[in-house]
Amino acid sequence: MSETHIEQAQQQADLQKRLWAIANDLRGNMDASEYRNYMLGLIFYRFLSGRVEDYVNKQLANDEITFAQAYADKEIGPELTDDVTQTLGFFIQPDYLYSSLVSDIESGNFDIEKLQMAVNEVENSTIGRESEDDFRGLFADMDLTSNRLGSTPAQRGDLMAKVMLNLADIPFGVSDLQIDVLGDAYEYLIGQFAANAGKKAGEFYTPQQVSKILAKVVTLGKDKLKTVYDPTMGSGSLLLRVGNSAKIGSYYGQELNGTTYNLARMNLLMHGVNYSRFDVYNGDTLEDDHFDSKTFDAVVANPPYSANWNPDGKLEDERFRKYGKTAPKSKADFAFVEHMLYHLSTDGTMAVVLPHGVLFRGAGEGKIRQYMIETDNVLDAVIGLPANLFYGTSIPTAILVFKKNRQNKDIFFIDASSEFEKGKNQNNLTDDQVQKIVDTYAKRENIDKFAHKATYDEIVENEFNLNIPRYVDTFEEEPPVDVDKLVDDMKKTDSEIDQLEAEFSDMLGDLIGQNADAQRQLTKIKELFGK
Repeated sequence: MSETHIEQAQQQADLQKRLWAIANDLRGNMDASEYRNYMLGLIFYRFLSGRVEDYVNKQLANDEITFAQAYADKEIGPELTDDVTQTLGFFIQPDYLYSSLVSDIESGNFDIEKLQMAVNEVENSTIGRESEDDFRGLFADMDLTSNRLGSTPAQRGDLMAKVMLNLADIPFGVSDLQIDVLGDAYEYLIGQFAANAGKKAGEFYTPQQVSKILAKVVTLGKDKLKTVYDPTMGSGSLLLRVGNSAKIGSYYGQELNGTTYNLARMNLLMHGVNYSRFDVYNGDTLEDDHFDSKTFDAVVANPPYSANWNPDGKLEDERFRKYGKTAPKSKADFAFVEHMLYHLSTDGTMAVVLPHGVLFRGAGEGKIRQYMIETDNVLDAVIGLPANLFYGTSIPTAILVFKKNRQNKDIFFIDASSEFEKGKNQNNLTDDQVQKIVDTYAKRENIDKFAHKATYDEIVENEFNLNIPRYVDTFEEEPPVDVDKLVDDMKKTDSEIDQLEAEFSDMLGDLIGQNADAQRQLTKIKELFGK
């Protein structure tokens, strides 16, 4: 490991530890989803503020003038504001910089209203700009009027001031190295909040190791992709993981939950993805397809499992029409798959995490599955994952990999259900186990009790049932029994039982005899005393 990577790992570990300690100041009576919004919102605001401050300082490096002086100048100010907004997508005036707010706290001139005005101005600065949609409502979930922060504005201000001062002690630079470290620390916090959010965690977070598998599979053999798309993007962690595996031109995504949608935009920006390189939308993917007929080089998703949806009229929708059947009202799994395939480019790769039920359930789902295999020939692989990997659910899941224009009709099965390390609350995949799964998929070779390349005839023979044990035999035979030794052991055991019974009978006889003698002595005593 290089010195740079060692330094980055140390920075990351230190930052994660300090940030989580600060988060604990916010716990109080709030649950994880609530204090997550404040903690991540403040970190994000500090990050944005640092971006503005550093950019302006570079622009004014050769001028003997401060940011505040330049902003106040009637000629320089408007030009500077326009330059910053055009480049970064937003602007923060000097009085609202994070460093200025910290100075106000230290001098006793801070109040919660000023913080509210500061975050509002970030959004206001983008109005009429190309970046307006990307910054609209970013801080909507950081409710600074909530009584959970305190019953009075002063109490709420004191709590926010405490957290802001703690964050101010942490160096937030904007070099490439520091952005990576800060972005990864931000991702770490999202994961920590997921661990404390119970069932709600699945709404916004895919475990890092599962994301790695999907990302490596869709980028296999490619060092760059023009586009990547996630129709249920949550916090954006899966999109960013694909970006770690290949150079991405543009990121696309859609998310139903407004709070999670805000989190995804923050997450992308915190990882150094400029607003001009992502197009994400808040809405119901199945009901309101924001991207219409656009296709993408890589499509990834961890959609809500067996969610309810409205299939009425959907066979008139181009995304679902050709299958002839719709996914059941109470199980939208295949609806998401159909949507994703519709948006997958001809030479693209798609990977999606789904419950095992999609592999074998019948009725409409069985017809859809058969069409995808028999007619479209788009299913490339099925990878069974261990149980209890995800926050909020212990069910085992599978990754389905799809490709268009496949030349072969076989389907590759991997049973990785035993590939895990047991954790305190969740099971975990190690980096070696992740790489084993990806390498096995890439080589596409049979491995006893782990992987099997099933021919199309095998699939037909199984009536398009893709239940993994039908193709990967993981049965372990019992060791052969030595009958002669077993008989000898039984005889020996019987002999020991006979001996023990004899000893027990002798002991019982002695006890009965002693009791008889005692009974006779008691009778004599009673006679002597006339009783």
